[in-house]
Amino acid sequence: MKARIKFKKYGVMKFIGHLDIMRYFQKAMRRADIPIAFSGGYSPHMIMSFANPLGVGVTSDGEYFDIELTEPIASDVAVKHLNDVMVEGMEIVSFVEISEDKKKTGMAIVAAADYVSTVKNGELPADWKEKAKDFFAQDEIIITKKTKKSEKEVNIKPMIYQFEVIENSLYSFVATGSVENLKPGLVMEAFLNYLGIDSSSITFSHHRLEVYANAGSEEKREFVSLESLGTKIGS
Repeated sequence: MKARIKFKKYGVMKFIGHLDIMRYFQKAMRRADIPIAFSGGYSPHMIMSFANPLGVGVTSDGEYFDIELTEPIASDVAVKHLNDVMVEGMEIVSFVEISEDKKKTGMAIVAAADYVSTVKNGELPADWKEKAKDFFAQDEIIITKKTKKSEKEVNIKPMIYQFEVIENSLYSFVATGSVENLKPGLVMEAFLNYLGIDSSSITFSHHRLEVYANAGSEEKREFVSLESLGTKIGS
């Protein structure tokens, strides 16, 4: 049986890198008595894969990882046992059974994610809310993407599915995953460039709301949360 675990990451835990998050959950599995399966061979390890893990400094309401179980465990029991051993800044939201198909693992099916970005340092111009609509209405949004060896111009507009103002923050719904992966920081950088502001003069805090799979086609996308693709395990 395969299971998908959804968790929140907030507070000081946003400063913990992905490798340490993996080690943390390996210990949590043992402490919570989750019947997780191990790989074979000379160096067995827990069968665990994370779906598009966040970078350091980003909080989230929707983080996921998939595991294999050696025997069933009720969803409510698993959530309670895990939350009993969580530290402040980590919270288990759900524990659901998922398909055995390797092509349907969280890592393979991630297609989008949405974020709320809020100014942390600096100040936006008075008309930034009105300009946000004009920014998203552009036919192209060109940014300079830097790699270790070169720089190239990329049109990120096709990767931004939604962009709007929510109160005093900016909401972005963007392509995420192995095929296309647009980070919220790059969207904010493009927006600041559109406003004519040096992107180094303003910093944002980013919060991920959810991670989605595409249940439709490339021509007609139908985004659903990774959590919704699983089923609750009864007692």
